[in-house]
Amino acid sequence: MYFFPEMSSASAWIYATPLSILSSAIIIPSVIGLRERKREFHVYESTFSDILGIMMFYFLTEQTETDALSSGLLNYSGWVVVTILISFLASYVIVFIFQNIKSHTKLFLLIAVLLLLYSLGKLMHLSSLIMILVFGLVIANIKLFFRGWLAHWCDMQKAKEIYDGLHVITMETAFVVRTFFFVVFGLTIVLESILNLNVFLISILIIASIYLIRLALLGAFIGRDITPQLYIAPRGLITILLYYAIPAEFKYAGFNEGILLLIIIGTSVIMTWAMIRDKKK
Repeated sequence: MYFFPEMSSASAWIYATPLSILSSAIIIPSVIGLRERKREFHVYESTFSDILGIMMFYFLTEQTETDALSSGLLNYSGWVVVTILISFLASYVIVFIFQNIKSHTKLFLLIAVLLLLYSLGKLMHLSSLIMILVFGLVIANIKLFFRGWLAHWCDMQKAKEIYDGLHVITMETAFVVRTFFFVVFGLTIVLESILNLNVFLISILIIASIYLIRLALLGAFIGRDITPQLYIAPRGLITILLYYAIPAEFKYAGFNEGILLLIIIGTSVIMTWAMIRDKKK
């Protein structure tokens, strides 16, 4: 590695993972004006990017020996499958219980149950993020998951009320997360690093690689209609939080925090330009 000659391959993977994660907190509220098909694409893309990226990061940080990587990956994949099965079972139980609660003040109770589910997942060494994701998929696609004999156990009207309430809270929470992001981002800014030529070159190369890889993938799976999707790839809060969560044994002293600053600013500016350009069209 030309810029980081003494960085190990394990550290390189760990440093690359936060930089590869899209910021759903920035993307989801920004794509409201797009067509439904493109808007849904960005919502699911950024959500899965957050969840899978975080899972990948913590999987890599738990691997201490290279020869144990393949067995660790196989074992981790098995736990993911178990997590998904448990998540679906828990989601059905939660929907069934909450649709039978007569009280009108049950939304915060539902959030408390989800937090409990998240904590239990952590204690059982399951992927808690997948558990919450599966519940969201079930409640948002209630007619798809409650079909046949299961439809008799589900009150669609009450399930829709649960969905609407969670949707409102999600929108409000997204505002808080975005505000928190800018606070954390401001605390990490080191303006002197922008003047470092090496930092600037590394940042430009990483940004270029982000969009080149994105161009290849979107072209292969979507086709020619890839604007403004191609340019909507900002990095944000998850990138910063995971960067500061890198264990001490994987830290590399030669990595300048200014690289994060330039990548976050650069990808956000490109996304803003693309959204303005698309709106004019």
